Formats: sequence, structure tokens, C-alpha cells
Amino acid sequence: MRAVSPRGHWWLLTGVLVVFMAALFLATSVLRGTGGPGTVQEQEPDGLVPRSVSGGGPVIDTRGGPPVSLGVHPGTVALTFDDGPDPAWTPQILRVLHEKRVPATFFVVGRHVAEHPEVVRAQTAAGHEVGLHTFTHADLATAPVWQTRLELAASRAVLAGATGENTTLLRPPYSSMPDAVGDRDWHAALRTGALGYLTVLSTHDGLDWEAHTPQDIVDGATPKDGRGAVVLLHDGGGDRSRTVAALGPLIDTLKARGYRFTTLSEAVGLPPPTAQAPAFDYWFGTALIGLIQAAVAVPPAAAGLLYAVALLTTARLLLLAAAAAAHRRRTRPQTVPVPLPRVSAVVPAHNEEATIASCVRALLEGGCPNIDVVVVDDGSTDGTAAAALAVADPRVRVVTRPNRGKPAALNTGVAHAAHDVILMVDADTVIAPGAAARLAAAMADPTVGAVAGNTKVANRAGLLPLWQHLEYVMSFGLERRLFDLAGASPTVPGAIGAFRRSALASCGGISADTLAEDTDIAMALCRRGWRVVYRGDAHAHTHVPTTVRGLWHQRHRWAYGTLQSLWKHRHAVKETGTAGHLGRRTVPYLLLFQLALPLAAPLMDAAALYGLASGTTPVPALTWTAFSLAQLALAAYALRTDDETLRHLWLLPLQQIAYRTALCLVTIHALATAALGASPRWRHPAPAPAETPAVHPATA
Repeated sequence: MRAVSPRGHWWLLTGVLVVFMAALFLATSVLRGTGGPGTVQEQEPDGLVPRSVSGGGPVIDTRGGPPVSLGVHPGTVALTFDDGPDPAWTPQILRVLHEKRVPATFFVVGRHVAEHPEVVRAQTAAGHEVGLHTFTHADLATAPVWQTRLELAASRAVLAGATGENTTLLRPPYSSMPDAVGDRDWHAALRTGALGYLTVLSTHDGLDWEAHTPQDIVDGATPKDGRGAVVLLHDGGGDRSRTVAALGPLIDTLKARGYRFTTLSEAVGLPPPTAQAPAFDYWFGTALIGLIQAAVAVPPAAAGLLYAVALLTTARLLLLAAAAAAHRRRTRPQTVPVPLPRVSAVVPAHNEEATIASCVRALLEGGCPNIDVVVVDDGSTDGTAAAALAVADPRVRVVTRPNRGKPAALNTGVAHAAHDVILMVDADTVIAPGAAARLAAAMADPTVGAVAGNTKVANRAGLLPLWQHLEYVMSFGLERRLFDLAGASPTVPGAIGAFRRSALASCGGISADTLAEDTDIAMALCRRGWRVVYRGDAHAHTHVPTTVRGLWHQRHRWAYGTLQSLWKHRHAVKETGTAGHLGRRTVPYLLLFQLALPLAAPLMDAAALYGLASGTTPVPALTWTAFSLAQLALAAYALRTDDETLRHLWLLPLQQIAYRTALCLVTIHALATAALGASPRWRHPAPAPAETPAVHPATA
């Protein structure tokens, strides 16, 4: 039966990455705005600005008909605050205004309204007036028409979502006083007037964005001649502690001089500029606020996740390096005891005609003269059995049987094996001289149920096999040393491993419950109290996939089988002894570094690429550089420890980009496959009637 693997999760992953990148762009590019808040562009009136405007009042009405300039009533002061709301400074300013019983008008930046809608609601609840200051503090004098429309529409929407109200008041960023209105400003006022907005300027600027002391602000904001005034101050866009400190004295000074405080609209004789927002505006604004708040939360969350991943990865590298050094000290020198226990070798084979003979010859020369080699031909359709028999050694037997899969083939081989120490080797693997003897020597300890050998890549021609070579030495080799120190190795590689017959019997033999029988049996042995150890000096060279498709299918099977094994042996976490070591030491490592981190990898890679491309932060580049240098150092150490050449180290940085990403996607695919209840694309043999395997001894 061939199960169909799911495909929808790739669309889901793509959608998540697109939304993630869009949120980063929105938060770090769109919402950053243009220019620094609290600054003005000084200029002289140009020829297109009517004299009634340049010499008129601070409110310009261009909504229809001839432009109208509105002045402030004598003896009246309207305090106005730009660039908020700010969660730190706006509440302090509101507190001072409440204490002094003074109303004010706040010109709010849309993105800040979306981030802190509760502050705007506090402003309107206190009876203050609210106007717009664009969405991103954009300069409307230089913005194209489409941007002007978008800025005001977004600002209007979030204000409606936050307060349920619309307003006609607009103060353009970087504006100043009427006599500083230039042609570009005038064109902007005409455009915004056509959209229904009044342009609000000022008559007195406290210059709180550059003032050195609160008294400087008071001096700049105080009218000198008893005329009415629209005072420009700021409640956001920077440190406004001097503004807060100056506000009380400013109000007291103006009150002492007989000034009356009103909102901006009342100061110029306008009707209330706010009205209840239509239901659509309110709900659209509420949704936009939620979207922006979510987008704003993404960069710090991504940064936190990036730092966490970097910290965990660094901890893993240090842990692997320390474990490798400790394991090397513990395990050298090791001598092979004499006499060795008798060893049987089981080689499951399915269509392995090209490699089976070299595999068998290597076993015969593996350091165990009395080895018993059992080749299980699992329904091969080529000349696998004949090639094994052609070795012509009386120590070799070939068992032929219908195809039932690798676990069944291994159990068949164990049943025909003559001795109690059973070496299991894949048919495409060649063990090194003496490797069999070293594995058998580890069985001198009666508590050892299995021994994992050191698998190396045989076919190192090409980029993909070389990347796997680095992975086998650096990741697999170092992790097996770590697991050996932890007292619970989770895998005995199918390429080379030895088992005690009684240990296998205690687990019921090799199970077909998972697609990773080598992981399943190792965990089962640990849960039965047997030790699973590692011999780094027992080498075997195996052939690895040379195509991306082949590698994908192999690693998907490994990842899915590991998930099955973790679930099957999940109760080890509450057990004691070796089983407890597995459940509380090894399994958390596997969950964290082989499952959780690959899930976060695509988001981290996307954030890093975006940061590099946009130039918003150097952190991703610095993190990746530091990580690559640390990986290079560890890889060099691992290669030296395993007596391998360093000439392939230059491939490591590219491996971390392309190869690692592919393996992370394989893990995500396996997790999705498991979550959706599907099995990988793996062809299982059809059931057939029970049949006695045929045994063919090889003769010299």
C-alpha cells in the first residue's frame, strides 16, 4: 500500500512566511515613517500662496470656494501637541492638563494610535480635541497624491477604530507658521482640503524638540502682545520630559496674564470638528489596529526568537565540543580483549548485487576469524544471492525469502545466526579492518545490550555527498559521543551496530512499528535497562544518496521514523535507570535540536535575509557570521578527532545555507505528515503466505 503524502502544509508554510515577511516590512519600513518627528522645514512664502494665507491665521480652510484663513480670538490660547500618542509622555501631559483644568488639542500620528489606542481614548474621554498628523509622519508637501490619500485614510481609520470618531483637523508634519507656507505646502493644503480637512498651523512654537531647559520652552510658547495664540508642543517623538516640566509653569504664566485656554476649534470659532464615525469606519479601523499591533509585535518576537536560537545553538556547539573531548579522554586507549566472544553478522539485502560481495568480504576481514555471516536476501530481483554466494567462504550463508521489509529480514537473520553477539550491517556498507572485533570487545561488559559503530561516507564525489560527509562527522559523530556520555544512545545505525541476542529477545526482536527500526530498537533496549554504547574506533563506510530526491526520501523516512519512535517510547520520561536517562536526557535533546529548531529555522532565515536586504539591522549578518565561525571551529575539531582531512571545510558555510535549510524542510514535512495522520511515500511489500526461508551455504 502506498499512502499519499500531504501537500497542503507547503502552502501553509509559504503563507506563514509571506505573512511574516509582510509584517516585517510593515513594521520596519512602512511604520518607520519618513524623517524625524518634531522638526520643521524653514522656508519663505512662494508666489502661489495667497497673501491672505501667508499673512493670516493658523487655520486654513480650502475645502470649497476661496481659501479662508481663520485667526485666534484675542486673549485665547489653544495648546496643541504633535507626534503622539506616547505611552510614557502623553499620560503625564494629560495629568498636568487635568490638574490645571485646561483643554488641549492633540494631533496624533496614525501608527502610534494603532499601537496605543487606549491613550487616544483617554484624551477624548478627558474632553480634549484630536486631529490627524498623518499615519507615518510623512511630509505631505513632497508626498505624491496617492501617498497623501493613503496616509489620511489610514489615520482616519485607526482614529475611528480607537475612539469611534472622525475629525476634520489636520496638522501636516514639518509645518510651521502661516508666513512660512511655501508653494508645495500650499498645494498640499489644497489637496487635503479637497479631501475634507482643515490645515492647522501654529502661531507660537515652544521648540521643545531642541530646547535645553523647561524655561526655554515657556519663553518660546508665551505670546508677547496679548493676541490669541496656537502653541505648538510635542507629546511624542522623543524625550519630552522638558515639555512635561514646562507645561505647568507655562499655563500658570499665561493664566496670570489673563489668557483663556480652549480647544483649537473653539479658539478660531469653528463648530466641533469631530463626528461619530460610520459603523464601517469603526470596524475597519478596529481591524487595522489589530493588524498593525500584530505586525509591530513581529520584529521584537523575531529578534527574541533569533537570540534564543543563537543561544541554544551556541550552547549545543559548546556541549558537543566538551562531550567530544571528554569522550575521547574516557575511551582511549582501548585494547581488544582476547579471546573475543563469537560473532555472527546479519546483512539484510534487497537488490544489492553491486555491493554485497564487498560488504561480506569486509566482514570476514573485520578482526573476528570465526565470524558467522548470514546474508538475508529479502526478495531481490537481481543477482544479490548469487553475488553473496560467489564469495565462496564456508563462514557465509545466504538465506532467501520473499520481500517482507528490513525488520523482518533482520529477525530472520538473527534466527539463523549461530552466536550470541550479532553484528548488523547494511549491504551497501564496508566495515573497516578490526571494526567487528572492536564492537565485539564492547560486549565484554554484561550490561551492554548494543554497540553503535562510527559510520562514514564512502562515496565522497560530488557536492551533496561531501555535505553529508561533513554532517556524518560533525553532527552524527559528535552527538553519538554526547549520547554515550549521557548513558542512553537513541540510535544504533543500520550501517554498523552490534547486539546481544538476549537483549534483542528482551525487546521482542526488531520491530516494524516504525520506519526507523534502528532508533526504535535502541530506545527499546534502553527502556529494558540495557546500555547502548558507542565505539568511535569501529568504522564503516556506507554509500549515501547522490541526488536531492534520494536524500529527501531518506531523510524524510529517518525524521518520520524518529517521530514514531519518540511517541512510542514517550513514557521513558517517567522511568528510572537507563530508561530515565533516555527520557530525561536524550529525548529532550532530540525534541529541542532535531524538531523544535528546524521549525523555527525558516522564520529565522527569512528574518535574517530581510534584515540583510533592507539594511534595517546588522544583527542577522553578525549572528550568521559568528555562528559560521563557531561551526568551522567545531567541524575542524570533529574532523581531526575522527582522523579526517580538513580540505573540505570550505564547503561548510554553503552547507549551512542550502543543505541545512533542506534538512529543516524535511523535518517540517515529516512533522506535517505525522500531524495529518498520513504516512510517508514508502512502498510496503504486499502480504504473502508464510514460507520457510531457504538457506544456501557458500562453499570454498
